[in-house]
Amino acid sequence: MSADQVFSLTNFFALPGWGILAWAIYRRDAWLRDRIAGLAWPLALSALYSVLILFFFFQAEGGYDSLANVQRLFTFDWVAVAGWAHYLAFDLFIAAFAARRFAEAGVKRRWMIPVLPTVFIFGPMGFLLAEAILFLATPETETIA
Repeated sequence: MSADQVFSLTNFFALPGWGILAWAIYRRDAWLRDRIAGLAWPLALSALYSVLILFFFFQAEGGYDSLANVQRLFTFDWVAVAGWAHYLAFDLFIAAFAARRFAEAGVKRRWMIPVLPTVFIFGPMGFLLAEAILFLATPETETIA
């Protein structure tokens, strides 16, 4: 199997995790949110990442000591796919974490609507948005102050 095919399969695998998370938020299903979308799916992506790193990382040129070396490292297809799996695993984990925090804080689910796509596309920016909403939320009224 080629790196391109593994990349495509990784994307194909990640999307249902996001669908399960959205469904779990809608249904207020903590088990689906925390155990399946927030743990099982990121663990599977993390396992893929680990296998790719173990098999291919040391074949790539570059490293983490300079920007030029990081760029060189990610020009090796298999390391780029591993990096993508890393992003997909952590972004889904963070989105599920944010959803759990919203539920625990009593913040209405509708406030997750801007958070999920932002985490999905821009990772840390979505995490920042979630934390900002949580900071501004008033649980008594379940609205943003």
